[in-house]
Amino acid sequence: MSKPTLGLVGVGKIARDQHLPSIAETDLFDLVALVSTSGAAVPGLPTFATQAEMFAAFPTLDAVALCTPPSVRHALTVEALRAGKHTLIEKPPAATVSELQDLVDEARRADRCLFATWHSQFNPAVDAARDLLAAGGVQSVAVTWREDVRRWHPGQDWIFAAGGFGVFDPGINALSILTRILPTRIFVQAADLLVPANRDTPIEARLAFRPASDAIRGPVTAHFDFLQEGEQTWSIAIEMVDGRRLDLTRGGTVLAVDGVVTVSEPDTEYRRIYRRFRDLVDRNASDVDAAPLHLIADAYSVGRRRTVAAFDW
Repeated sequence: MSKPTLGLVGVGKIARDQHLPSIAETDLFDLVALVSTSGAAVPGLPTFATQAEMFAAFPTLDAVALCTPPSVRHALTVEALRAGKHTLIEKPPAATVSELQDLVDEARRADRCLFATWHSQFNPAVDAARDLLAAGGVQSVAVTWREDVRRWHPGQDWIFAAGGFGVFDPGINALSILTRILPTRIFVQAADLLVPANRDTPIEARLAFRPASDAIRGPVTAHFDFLQEGEQTWSIAIEMVDGRRLDLTRGGTVLAVDGVVTVSEPDTEYRRIYRRFRDLVDRNASDVDAAPLHLIADAYSVGRRRTVAAFDW
């Protein structure tokens, strides 16, 4: 069976670090073209300034992978679906919950696959944690997600612009893990959003959640920080009612139970994403999880905004 043809829209850091290597390694799609407003190039592949130009040059293109900032993803996804292309969207899938719902409706009308990816959910340690939590009561959950924006988003002003998510851009990865592994839904009860005086989105945030049932008996909290220097911290600590402690670390790639590592696997999440995308394309099925985006929207709804020192690169 021939491989579906694929166009990659947006050739920034995440595309180069993860999407391009994963497409090549899995060998499930035939990458035939790129779209880059900056003219970024990859040897052997034509680069177009707009998605529409790519579609005109490759009218039979099967699928696209969108790796752009979230503020423009809705328009590009609508354009792709209406052109008859199966569509993969980087996280977060849209700037707002309403936009994401509209994309679900567009995919249904177009009868094409829509895959809203949450890459952290694709780590084996996440599934292992979910199985453990389903079998026993949860006492408390503490998320600590601290990274250096200058290292991971160097000079990318869009991330601090309205619609850019700020520290919630990485923080939503932690929330995507929580919504997958916890045995009950959680609601944002309170949030402190620390916004630099010269920016629009938070550089730090503290969230407190209320569980929907007594499957979680104690506090659920999260601390997101974009100014962590040195070693980066992406961890979720879970205390079980029976006294066990679960630690998901390194962004969900490592699981330890009472200090003993039970799952540790190299970062292969994007390889798994493209395997999932190929399966969805073959079945013409969609996979859209809006829960992490809802939590961010709720944090803005109930949160207290505080102005902090200006941020410059």
